[in-house]
Amino acid sequence: MNPDPLAEFRRLVSHRARHFPKQWEASKKLIEGATLHSTLARLHRTLLGKDLPASVKEPLLRIFERETASRVQDLDGECLKSLTGLPPAKALRALSVFFELVPTPGSQWPTTKLTSEDIERLVRNMENPFDLIRCGDVASLLDIGAGDLSFAEEVVGLYGPDLRQQNRELIVHCLDRLDPRSQLGGPLHARPDRLRRLQQTPGLSFAFFGNQDMFELERLDEQDSLAPRYTIASCWAPATPTFAYEPTRLSRSLIDQELIRTRGAFRQTRFEREQALEVAHGERLLLFPPWKFEIVGPLALLSLLARRGAVCVVGSVDDQVFWELLAQLLDESRYRPQEEPFTTVTVPKIFGDFYDALVGLSIGESIDLSSLATLRRQYPPSRDGFAVAFRYIRIRRGATFPDSPASSTARKFSSMNEEVPPWMLTLVPA
Repeated sequence: MNPDPLAEFRRLVSHRARHFPKQWEASKKLIEGATLHSTLARLHRTLLGKDLPASVKEPLLRIFERETASRVQDLDGECLKSLTGLPPAKALRALSVFFELVPTPGSQWPTTKLTSEDIERLVRNMENPFDLIRCGDVASLLDIGAGDLSFAEEVVGLYGPDLRQQNRELIVHCLDRLDPRSQLGGPLHARPDRLRRLQQTPGLSFAFFGNQDMFELERLDEQDSLAPRYTIASCWAPATPTFAYEPTRLSRSLIDQELIRTRGAFRQTRFEREQALEVAHGERLLLFPPWKFEIVGPLALLSLLARRGAVCVVGSVDDQVFWELLAQLLDESRYRPQEEPFTTVTVPKIFGDFYDALVGLSIGESIDLSSLATLRRQYPPSRDGFAVAFRYIRIRRGATFPDSPASSTARKFSSMNEEVPPWMLTLVPA
């Protein structure tokens, strides 16, 4: 649960170098004689602002603060290798990719030119953050966990006509892990008739990627199938238990105990020709896709959304996922206790100083999170090596925004009287 910081840093640096081949190739220019000095200075400035373990940050700063290095050979190669696992030239290139000093290769997809300050100013004045599709400079949306595509269809129906009148393109790309050929997943599958309508809508650049792990997007990026960044990245009803437990604070053994306690004993099995997860829930045996109980945690979801969207909207968040998400968004570590699951008993104690303010929100009410507590300044790198922070976070109670698109899951909450009202988060990455 708490890996060696140096070993974890080496793993993350290596992961980024392997999975971003275009940036890796472009990084060659950063270590040439004419640009090496500038690269070292940029690495030094970048490191100063990063929250890294001292065992990583301090030796890197010592390496890159040397003003006289005109060749890679002038650097401390042994130290670079111990920190990255790579020889000096490759180490510099990998670090440049890791710290995002390499320009993003060109893409066929437009991206917003608005700054995060511009985005925050606009969103603060919007009841419905999806209106940024209409008033922003680029009308683009990435929907993660798109399910039956009902949300995508509502987005196109609400904003498409206005954009067509303005001769502006609407870009809607959707991801879902369910395999369209699977018999598991029931109503969450993309409906063929809806998919066909979206694909044939004039003025719309639409794409749906089924059987697609949201955390394994390298192939789609290499094919330029996805934009490097969308105006809005959304995720409706983030999966439970996938995002209901954070692995950086809960051990796998404890998570498994909680899963058995709350959901029942489970095992991998087969359903006809498919792999499946069988869960003994009371007297019933339930079947799910085999990855249903894979635990990723909210930190990875936040990192993915922040990299992909100028604004991130997480809708219809159930109570368990919400508190786990919230813990990652707050600065003080006391909100992230080790080996202590969030339950109806522990949550009021852990978030006691503002728990009442949040649960007291009526349906439709919202609050700026920074008015309750200090937002987290530095996040640990996620599984893909990115670390992010948010400059603005708004929390709203309820399943949907007024007069806004929503998923079919969100629409169902209005008739589910016994369910705890869900949450919505609007986040602007720094």
